Amino acid sequence: MDSGQIAQGLYLLTLGAAVAGSLILQARARRGELVQQLAIWALIFVGTIAGFGLWSEVSRSVLPQEATISAGGAVSIPQSPDGHYHVTLKVQGVPVRFMVDTGASSVVLTPRDARRIGIDPATLAYLDVATTANGSVATAPVRLHDVRLGEIVTPVLRAQVNKAAMPSSLLGMSYLRQFAKIEIVNRHMVLTP
Repeated sequence: MDSGQIAQGLYLLTLGAAVAGSLILQARARRGELVQQLAIWALIFVGTIAGFGLWSEVSRSVLPQEATISAGGAVSIPQSPDGHYHVTLKVQGVPVRFMVDTGASSVVLTPRDARRIGIDPATLAYLDVATTANGSVATAPVRLHDVRLGEIVTPVLRAQVNKAAMPSSLLGMSYLRQFAKIEIVNRHMVLTP
């Protein structure tokens, strides 16, 4: 615990003591009510302390963290609670959340994300086959226009639309190869131009 956390803990302790003292003074004659109110305030107090203590863990999973781009154009993508790296790109003006996958040779869109950016998966020719850890899947080649990650713009990007549903679109090497270096530093994937 740092000094700020200790100070906040002492503040909560003082606040709890003040509430408890107030209840004792108000309910001297009604002991049953006093015990019930003290129990309620104790639970509120313990819940507040637990929430405060767990906030850093909870905030990592509740609050989405986005990629940042340095002045030199390096992209830093924080590791998600699931252990993967996720980043949102604008594809044809629509925000699409991708899981970064250096093992995928291509950018692969889910059927849902394809529909969101104006591609009808039902009209595509699924001529390609991708080999994944879960087996072979049919994919259809497409071209994406105006793919943006902050100020980094890819005018045209070859990609695939997966025929079957999948949890997330994949940002594979057909996009990532434009970066000179891909490294993991302090739970961040850093893409350096």
